[in-house]
Amino acid sequence: MNETSKTNKYRDKQYFDRYLSGKLIDIGCGKEPVCPSAERFDVEHGDANNITLYRPLDAYDTVISSHCLEHMVDVKHALHGWWKLVREGGYLIVVVPDEDMYEQGFWPSIFNTDHKATFRFDGDTSWSPVSFNIRDLVASLSDATLISVKKYDQNYNYNMMRRGGEDKPLFRKFAFHFTNVMNNFGSVGLAITHKLYQLQFRSSCPIDQTLGNALAQIEVIAQKNTR
Repeated sequence: MNETSKTNKYRDKQYFDRYLSGKLIDIGCGKEPVCPSAERFDVEHGDANNITLYRPLDAYDTVISSHCLEHMVDVKHALHGWWKLVREGGYLIVVVPDEDMYEQGFWPSIFNTDHKATFRFDGDTSWSPVSFNIRDLVASLSDATLISVKKYDQNYNYNMMRRGGEDKPLFRKFAFHFTNVMNNFGSVGLAITHKLYQLQFRSSCPIDQTLGNALAQIEVIAQKNTR
């Protein structure tokens, strides 16, 4: 929940100055763009699967998308379209859930039923039948130089990470709604949420820690080479 604002807490001024100070578009940002100057692009503006039908090519210093690629019908096609919007010397920033930390061995996703793909940080194999190595995927773009690949796992408790197994849908759905309510009560609500996580873990119920203050994602940044 609110992944962009949670992530921005761990991005320094140098990051904003380098990547988010020019003309940029934020794809799939909803009502929460990465910064006030970003051009929003979401479902009301068009289909991100085919973004070149709606926005000009080679027009942006930075194209950023957070937690959108996993919803695309054709991941590679969508990503190549986003890349076409980046001008020479510009950047593409893609943030996706880490499949082990978020999906936790369950497919189809039990935490977001609209997810159509999962993403791993590295490696050639995965438990997921729809997994992409996001590092290789971005690095394979034409004229791309990979700048960085990193995990954001702040406040994530790996001891409570599952690897498939039994789901408890009723308990999990109760926890979803309860945690959303607790998010309105600041540090007190967060402390209560963490107590609920402990109860879920003891009850062998999968936990979506991102409903609280945890991050469970991968960020890849690529720069388009100048010819």
